[in-house]
Amino acid sequence: MGFEKATPIQEQAIPIVLEGGDLIACAQTGTGKTAAFVLPLIHKLIDKEEANVDALIIVPTRELAVQIEQQIQGLAYFAPVSSIAIYGGGDGVDFQQQKRALTKGTNIVVATPGKLLSHLNLGYVKVQNLKHLILDEADRMLDMGFIEDLSSIINYLPKDRQTLMFSATMPPSIRKLAKDILTDPKEVSLAISKPAAGVDQKVYLSFDEQKVGILAHLLKNRPDYDSVIVFTSTKSKVAEIVSALKKQGFKARGISSMLVQAEREEVLRMFRARRIRVLVATDVMSRGIDIKDLNMVVNYDVPNDAEDYVHRIGRTARVDAKGEAVTFISPKEMGKFARIESLIEMSIEKLAPPEELGKGPEWRANSSGGGGNRGRGGQGGGKRNFKSKSNQNRNRGNGRPNRGPSGEKKD
Repeated sequence: MGFEKATPIQEQAIPIVLEGGDLIACAQTGTGKTAAFVLPLIHKLIDKEEANVDALIIVPTRELAVQIEQQIQGLAYFAPVSSIAIYGGGDGVDFQQQKRALTKGTNIVVATPGKLLSHLNLGYVKVQNLKHLILDEADRMLDMGFIEDLSSIINYLPKDRQTLMFSATMPPSIRKLAKDILTDPKEVSLAISKPAAGVDQKVYLSFDEQKVGILAHLLKNRPDYDSVIVFTSTKSKVAEIVSALKKQGFKARGISSMLVQAEREEVLRMFRARRIRVLVATDVMSRGIDIKDLNMVVNYDVPNDAEDYVHRIGRTARVDAKGEAVTFISPKEMGKFARIESLIEMSIEKLAPPEELGKGPEWRANSSGGGGNRGRGGQGGGKRNFKSKSNQNRNRGNGRPNRGPSGEKKD
């Protein structure tokens, strides 16, 4: 399957999982942490004969649930271990398939919190013999407002179990959750909030109306790049960017909660098969989706959360590979990016837009507002490096996300 050596997180976490103890692990995305808990789980379950829900893996998004369940199928191909992904957005047939699996027993269940809680509340899920609980991307689930759902789910589960928590960052809220649900956990912490070493990072200082032009310039000058993800802040921008790229002849598609689940899965299949060159996505794609040989990640907008920058660019240069990450920064986003540079403890190369697009704004690390329109940031500079001196704290949203009819949260 291409495994030659264990990654650091696998090397440290697998023995702990095999021993049966609780674990809290902090490792950035792209380090192979999924295999760090899936492989020892399969090893523990391979000789089981009873049909029970033995292991529950809870994840923040539908896409990550599907991805992990596919990895389980691949790793357990020759083992008698069953698995299913539980998530919302499907039809009645999907619901009945999920109900049968949860009623009759499936070894490993990978689920999003909202949909799993819907099944649990109906009273037929066989979790009385559950031995393993895994929370993956735990910090992301808390950011998305899942803490109440997680608490409700955990109340359904046996107290005598092994609990593993994997998180890309370790804020106080994660520490508190670990204290509440883990018993004498061992801790593994690797490279907190640092980009993978193989990522070539750069920044374009640009006004909002220059961003599409810079993106097209990048794509035209990298004809060998056949797998590019563009992250943007809103669903409406996804449609705008895709439309602009298609007009210039690029094979591009968008993915967001504007699509139904079947459409989202089809777009991902086409992108993995290289039938789509450019995938434009909202934050729903920024964690946990392992696209092989991704050439470049583009942050069309600076992430609101400085730590999310690390996870977005983590889509490229996964597990010792090389990749490129480019971020477009308008005047109103400069303060946010200064906080990112403070977080990752490095200064990123600042570039001016291509000459044909006109001059861009000047870099101002203390800029925290103002429009992104031409004329508000001074004239563009050339190719320069700057040191961030920002000590501002990052802000997180406190709002609860909207729910769809199935109880699933929307991006």
